[in-house]
Amino acid sequence: QVQVVESGGGLVQAGGSLRLVCEASGSILSIDTMGWYRQAPGERRELVASVDDNGATYADSVKGRFTISRDTAKRTVYLQMNSLKFDDTAVYYCNVDVISYTYIRRPYWGQGTQVTVSS
Repeated sequence: QVQVVESGGGLVQAGGSLRLVCEASGSILSIDTMGWYRQAPGERRELVASVDDNGATYADSVKGRFTISRDTAKRTVYLQMNSLKFDDTAVYYCNVDVISYTYIRRPYWGQGTQVTVSS
């Protein structure tokens, strides 16, 4: 069993900052890619940022404002969000690419954390 738990969402005024944290635990041999997605009401889930051993990638809409980082030993990924805009309002989901002790690779999702930016 693998658990993925996010925290750090909340309500913030436009221009403010939030830091999201996601921790994976359970039967994990190793982790490949860790990422953050978001889904606004009536919209499709979209990739915000991801990080692996080759580096980080970002959606164009968040470049220069958001920073993703990871602590491999703690199986944790962070998303520092600065200069937040109203359009950043969404439920943010953590996605973790896990390799199990049986060498099976599959993605796991967290339950989501709400980020609301007031204009």
